[in-house]
Amino acid sequence: MGKFVLSALVENKFGVLARVAGLFSARGFNIDSLAVGETEDVTVSRMTIVVDADERTLEQVKKQLNKLIDVIRVQDLTGGRYVDRELIMIKVKAENTNIREKIVQIVDSTGAEIIDVAKKSVIVEETGDEHKIKALVELLRPYGIIEIARTGKIALQSETNGK
Repeated sequence: MGKFVLSALVENKFGVLARVAGLFSARGFNIDSLAVGETEDVTVSRMTIVVDADERTLEQVKKQLNKLIDVIRVQDLTGGRYVDRELIMIKVKAENTNIREKIVQIVDSTGAEIIDVAKKSVIVEETGDEHKIKALVELLRPYGIIEIARTGKIALQSETNGK
């Protein structure tokens, strides 16, 4: 078992996301992360799907995805070079100046950003790979995380050797 990152180009039409999600649920495949957005072509969307599976299950997933009429292309990014990012927003308790200053130091040292300040909390935003996101969460955890909102992974294949 392992995590695999699939990139699927699909027609940007009503119901495509539901059909893809339905394909996974009907076959008992679990989606760890799913992010969907328009591409440079407004008629096409890119789905980045992270699935925890074995090789056999992964092959089934790819075959089933390719059978869907609205799917243009499915690519397994896992074995090659790709760049991925996630976005996280973390609401952290910051009930006094001392704690707020410590949170600001963490944010400054990690490259994150404070995007909202309230009387008893701050909201921190970070973009990066899953290791960077996880590290920030662990640094802020001792101060009291109130809430987390996190996107799914998005990924693009990286060019190798000028290809």
